[in-house]
Amino acid sequence: MLCEQLGQEPDPEKMPLETSVFPHEVQVAFFVFELLPDKWDGMSGYYLGKDWSSASLLFETYDIDNRKEVLYFAKLYENLIVNFKAEETARKQKQAERARNNNVAVTR
Repeated sequence: MLCEQLGQEPDPEKMPLETSVFPHEVQVAFFVFELLPDKWDGMSGYYLGKDWSSASLLFETYDIDNRKEVLYFAKLYENLIVNFKAEETARKQKQAERARNNNVAVTR
């Protein structure tokens, strides 16, 4: 729909993957990951990842097999998300710093 609005032809190479294309254990890892609460640093606002204290309860509640594999994929995914959010936060801080520096230069 976005490509249609922009008048562009969709490029399959740039489209996000559907969850269904991943193996079952990876799909379950995404499911478990989304159910876990997020942890944020209160002072800096940095995303710290997920709170894994309830993971075993989720594994038991949903009768998840291959727990080690599911946990492995969920932790890989968490690492990607944490790194992405850290880069995003750093980029926003640099933009804010540049904007402050530009405002200081203009007011002098």
